[in-house]
Amino acid sequence: MPAAPSTPLPERPTAAAFFDLDKTIIAGSSALAFSRPFRRQGLISRQAVLRSGYAQLLLVLSGADATTMESLRRRITALCTGWEVAQVSAIVAETLHEIVEPLVYAEATSLIAEHRAAGEEVVVLSASGQEVVEPIAVLVGADRCLATRMGVVDGRYTGEIEYYCYGEEKAHAARDIALARGYDLADCRAYSDSITDLPLLEAVGHPTVVNPDKALRREALERGWPILTFSAPVALGVRFRPPVPVVAALGGVGVAALAGAGWYGFRHRRG
Repeated sequence: MPAAPSTPLPERPTAAAFFDLDKTIIAGSSALAFSRPFRRQGLISRQAVLRSGYAQLLLVLSGADATTMESLRRRITALCTGWEVAQVSAIVAETLHEIVEPLVYAEATSLIAEHRAAGEEVVVLSASGQEVVEPIAVLVGADRCLATRMGVVDGRYTGEIEYYCYGEEKAHAARDIALARGYDLADCRAYSDSITDLPLLEAVGHPTVVNPDKALRREALERGWPILTFSAPVALGVRFRPPVPVVAALGGVGVAALAGAGWYGFRHRRG
């Protein structure tokens, strides 16, 4: 099983810190990061890998605006229609360290640790798919995640979206979590790079932008919000799991944990 964060949460966390994933905790798109291992397992063609690389470039150059995100969403959902959920989950678990560790910002993991040490719950909210987001959230030491869920019939993706954790929906999620946990949103924090997360940033009392796109940078400057720049990768294996072999660390994150996570993602871990 994955190692728990080094600092257990108190019985009653005081507030929540909501983090976007792509370009906030990791550099680039989590949904596109696994293109190559998916190709190695025969799920996608070389041409599809090249197209996803181009989509990644567009995401980096243009910022994750609504048009870009919708284009990526359509492409990815069409691409994975018919895939077996179990195979996707297994590939993500097996290649997580190879693919994700070089992308994680050291500044983000330090910030997550600081919030947990302060008695605040760390929640990852992402438009990427649950099977990808959840193990990454565990890896970086978050307490919960909420991500996009695709429809599944007979163990295969249908190509339909059951829940899209994007835009205004992230703000709804933050409000629901705060209500359920008894947090005052005025005491909560949110971090994102994208103008599409403006509703989430506006919903909390302490918004911060990270590596912002042009539109969000303008908003932050006008509103006097803090602007952070994350750039340094971190060796998560050294920071979070020194006694645990890298391959074994996420071996227990199986299909049941991914598929059965429910509305709040993986279950809340407390000491």
